[in-house]
Amino acid sequence: MATITPSARAIPRTSGVRARLVNEAELRATLSTFRELPDADWQRPTPCTGWTVRHMLAHTVGQYEELPRPWVAVRRIRRAARSHPHLGRLDGHNEMQIEDRRAVPGRELIGALAHYAPQALIALRRVPAAARRRIRPSILYPEAKALPDDSLDYLGNVLVARDTWMHRVDLADATGTAPVLDGHDREIVEQVVLDLALTWTGPAVEIDLYGPLGGRHLLGIGDPAATLHADALDFARHLSGRPVRGSLEIEGEPAARDALTAARVVF
Repeated sequence: MATITPSARAIPRTSGVRARLVNEAELRATLSTFRELPDADWQRPTPCTGWTVRHMLAHTVGQYEELPRPWVAVRRIRRAARSHPHLGRLDGHNEMQIEDRRAVPGRELIGALAHYAPQALIALRRVPAAARRRIRPSILYPEAKALPDDSLDYLGNVLVARDTWMHRVDLADATGTAPVLDGHDREIVEQVVLDLALTWTGPAVEIDLYGPLGGRHLLGIGDPAATLHADALDFARHLSGRPVRGSLEIEGEPAARDALTAARVVF
């Protein structure tokens, strides 16, 4: 009897209750990883073009600083429009996060993340549910209109952990180590696959992800025209536009293979 691959659209969206656990687990994992970092690693280049490890942490601190203090984000966006007019609003804003802490040593940035991130997670939980669904991140960042769900609810339940998690993977890539993974990492990867499924317009394809975060899912409807085999971390790297450390093996019809090669998800 043939095995039916489950549709990726059947993956449940992370609930607010579950998001709290995932966000807290990712914050602990990120802080632990940075605290173990040798001093020599702070200036290593990361997969984020032009960013060192220290730059990446400064950006992460800025993200959490702004969640309970949106006026800080607004000021940075305005300054970025003047000082980085060649960049999009989001990229320019990210650069301002780094520039605002250009002189802060890496070890002090860890302390800043430990200070701001718990405040941010508390602030997200305190926003009334109706407001979380109504508030649109695209008000500040037009790029957010490309998200499967342009709401503060989605930002807090999905993207906060995903962005932090991907930068922890970036850190592992920059230092040549392997990230420590547990159950919350699987939840983050499954939400990536769900978002891909929600925006998928290509032929039906099967993704076969292996490793501790792996699983098999169908994108689209019908018999798969192609199958992708990859480590789950490498698939996440690929969808974010980052270089993969292993390989993506894609077999099947050319149009379906091209769609998988071109696939991207917002991180």
